[in-house]
Amino acid sequence: MNPTVRPQPGRSHDRGRLVVEDLSLERGNRKLLDEVCAIFEPGVVTAIVGPSGAGKTRLLRCLNRLDEPTGGRVLLDGVDHRSIDPRQLRRRVGMIFQLPAVFAGDVRANLSYGLNDPDEEELVVALDAAALPAHLLGQEASTLSVGQAQRMCIARALLRRPECLLLDEPTASLDRDATTAVEQLVASLAGQDLAVVMVTHDLAQAARTADRALLLVAGRVAAVGPADEIQARWPTESAS
Repeated sequence: MNPTVRPQPGRSHDRGRLVVEDLSLERGNRKLLDEVCAIFEPGVVTAIVGPSGAGKTRLLRCLNRLDEPTGGRVLLDGVDHRSIDPRQLRRRVGMIFQLPAVFAGDVRANLSYGLNDPDEEELVVALDAAALPAHLLGQEASTLSVGQAQRMCIARALLRRPECLLLDEPTASLDRDATTAVEQLVASLAGQDLAVVMVTHDLAQAARTADRALLLVAGRVAAVGPADEIQARWPTESAS
């Protein structure tokens, strides 16, 4: 039996709980994910870690059906996510990519994209949560630094009040200072009413940012536990 992320006491019925049951993904004759089992709880930041090619991003993409698994299933609030309209699913399970997705227009337009006339105060609060100043609202989004743009994308995702937030190596293209800012933002999401799942090849980053870590090796779950304990026990598995 594969290791699984154990449910946290008192959270079994919370909004945003993702349960992964025997998930497999094959491409041709290659098995990219092999009967992965995991539970991602609301209020908990979980890091998916492991070496390059372990299947980390593939697993993340299966959680909101950007990739379709070939076996097993994913449950969102107890419902098979294949029965949920993909557009609705991706609104409930938001995703942040390695490179920030910046749209034409100013920061206000970027934050408001897809929302029904959001209140200005909501936008300011979202920027503040992302450690960005309110005066950026009127600035062209294309002029932001990469680090600012990534935090803006996280703020935009949170404005949609997702049940889960997925982050695929969100600091991969950032310098040290910008990486620290994004790590602090992700860590601040612990205890909030959403499940946060972040892919990283860096176990030290996982220990700084996440509550728990799931270690993937060759498409299988090798270990699950507190992120700092995973870092201490499997330090060589963080190599990219």
